[in-house]
Amino acid sequence: MLSSFCGGRYLGARYGAGPVRAIALPGWRRDHRDFDAVGEGLPFTLSVIDLPGFGSTPPPEDGWGTERYARAAAEVAEEAGGPLAVLGHSFGGRVAARVAASRPELVGSLVLTGVPLLAPPGRVPNRPALTYRLARSLHRRGVISDQRMETLRRQHGSADYRAASGVMRDVLVRAVNESYEGVIAAIGCKVELVWGETDTEVPVAVAEELQRRISAANLTIVPGVGHLLPLEAPEALRDALLRAAG
Repeated sequence: MLSSFCGGRYLGARYGAGPVRAIALPGWRRDHRDFDAVGEGLPFTLSVIDLPGFGSTPPPEDGWGTERYARAAAEVAEEAGGPLAVLGHSFGGRVAARVAASRPELVGSLVLTGVPLLAPPGRVPNRPALTYRLARSLHRRGVISDQRMETLRRQHGSADYRAASGVMRDVLVRAVNESYEGVIAAIGCKVELVWGETDTEVPVAVAEELQRRISAANLTIVPGVGHLLPLEAPEALRDALLRAAG
C-alpha cells in the first residue's frame, strides 16, 4: 500500500511492524516495489522512499544533485526520529552515503548495494566522440537545431540518458559527474556492503575498495547475483538490514 512521508512531499511504502528503524532508497528509475521481499516479516518498520522523479513521487523543479536528494532523505529520517539504518541501492546508495556524511546524527548504520561511489579500477571514463563534441559546440552557437541535437544525444547517450527527459536528464548528468571521495572519507558509521558477484554495472572490485577505505565496513558477496540484488537476493539484504538495525 502506498504511504506518504513529510506531509505528502514524498511517497513510497512501509514494510514490517513496530517502530521505524530503517529507511531504504531505490536505484535510478526504480521504486519502492523493489523492496517488497526485503521488507517481508521485518520486526521493525522499514520505510522505502520513492525519490523525487521516480515511482509515485513527482520530479524536482530543477536538476537536483545527490546533495539535494540527501536533504530530502534526511527529512524522512528526521520525521522517523533517527538514528536509523539507511539502505541504498545504486543511485539511492549515493544519496544514502551523502546523508551519512552530512547528517551523521540521523544515520546509525548504512547498507549499500551496487553503489557507484567509485569508478571501477582500470575503467577509462567514456569520452564523447569527436563528432558529438563538435555538434555540441555548433548547437551552442545556434548552427545545429534543438531537434537535431536531441537526435544526437539519443544516439550517443547511455540507456539511462536516453530514457530520461526534462529535469531528470539534468539530474542524471549532475549525478554521474559528481565525486564521492570526500563523502566516503566522512562516513563514520557501521557499513554493510552487500554486492552481487556478477554485477557488471558496479563490479565487486568497487565494493572491495570501499571496504578498504571505510574502517567499519563489512562486505558480503552474493554468488550468482547481478546489479538488481534487491530483486534477485532480497534475503541477503534483509539479513544485512537486521544486522545494521540491531
